[in-house]
Amino acid sequence: MQARTISISATMGALLLSGIASADLQGISIDSFDSGFGIGLTHRVYVEVDSGDQVNAIFGASDFALDIHPETGSFYQNMFGYTTSPPDEALFDFFPSVQYDSFVTIGGLDEIMDFGIDWTDFETNGGPIWTDDGAWFVTPDDAQEQFGRVLIGQFTGAMPEGYINILGKNADLSSWEYRHIAIPAPGAIAVLGLAGFLTVRRRR
Repeated sequence: MQARTISISATMGALLLSGIASADLQGISIDSFDSGFGIGLTHRVYVEVDSGDQVNAIFGASDFALDIHPETGSFYQNMFGYTTSPPDEALFDFFPSVQYDSFVTIGGLDEIMDFGIDWTDFETNGGPIWTDDGAWFVTPDDAQEQFGRVLIGQFTGAMPEGYINILGKNADLSSWEYRHIAIPAPGAIAVLGLAGFLTVRRRR
C-alpha cells in the first residue's frame, strides 16, 4: 500500500511540472435523454474546454470537498456496469439497459485511476460520491476532448448535483485548476482559487 501511495503521489505531482496557469474553461454542461427503460433520464456531465485542452483529475480537498449526489432518489446502477469506466459495448445486445449504467470517467477512457474515494454507496445503492482527500484521474497520451467537451460522468435515474474541483492542462501543457464548481452549473463558473493539486493531502 505504501508503494502504491508513493506511485500515486508521484503521478499527481508530475501533472504540475508545467506550473499553474489560467485556462479557457467554458463551464459544465449536461446532456439529458430518456433511456426508454423506465429507469428515468440519463444525464451525461461534460467539462467544456478549448480544443486540445485536457482534464486530468476530478478531485476533492479539505477546503472544497468533491460532492456528487442525486437530486432526489438514487442513481441507477446496472449489475453488469462499472464504477470508473463506461460499460462494455459488447453487452448492449444482451443487456440493453447496461448502457445507461451510472459511472465516472474522464473523456470516456477505460483506463482511469483513483484514490481516496469510497465507491461503496455509489456502486451498491446509487448513492453519493464524496471525498475531501481523493480523486479520479488520468495521465493520457492522447487528448480526451471531443469538440471541446470532456465527459466526466454518466448518471441515470436522478439529476446529479453538488460540487467538483478540476485539474487539467492547456494545449501548451501548462497546468490549471478550478475549485468549487457547481453541478449543474448556474450559468457562469464560480472559480474559487487557483492552486497546485499538491494541496490535496493523503490521509496518513
